[in-house]
Amino acid sequence: MTTFGEAKPGDDDSAIDLELVRRVQRGEKRAFDLLVSKYQVRVAKLVGRLVSDRSEAQDVTQEAFIKAYRALPNFRGDSAFYTWLYRIAVNSAKNHLVARSRRPPTDDVDITDGDVEAAGVVMADMATPESYAVRDQLQSALGRALAELPEDLRTALTLCEMEGLSYDEIARVLDCPIGTVRSRIFRARRALDAKLKPFL
Repeated sequence: MTTFGEAKPGDDDSAIDLELVRRVQRGEKRAFDLLVSKYQVRVAKLVGRLVSDRSEAQDVTQEAFIKAYRALPNFRGDSAFYTWLYRIAVNSAKNHLVARSRRPPTDDVDITDGDVEAAGVVMADMATPESYAVRDQLQSALGRALAELPEDLRTALTLCEMEGLSYDEIARVLDCPIGTVRSRIFRARRALDAKLKPFL
């Protein structure tokens, strides 16, 4: 059974989300709690990939939901709710980084095995000390490489590879043409390939 936090939104989810939004717009605050429960894990993961400090990422995630709640009366349903919410989360993370006048640190980035596979890096599964050492080096190198990407490339790649959004959905989240999304993802992958080549 899939929990709310793990499900990728689809057509049925969009209809449910829209109904919950309409209920919030009619003054039913409990309906917003359901939207938060459904998307808080996904939004927190997305923000955490953009804002590396965990406590700051939690604050930005909470801020994104507060902004979404305040803006919900103006939501017209032109895009899916989760696309609209992701745009708010991405913009909140960008604003946070600008306000702090810094880029995410390039060391100690917490990348899981699932993130490594999602980024297109597949290693042979050999249970030896050497293979574990190589895997750890690869994870560390991937974390540094992701953190070193320009923010626009890192965001596009994160939404595509780790959040599973389509190019069209990413274009709506980032409010840019789909050709720009394709270009950013291509450039991000090429940059990662160059940095990770020694490990593959």
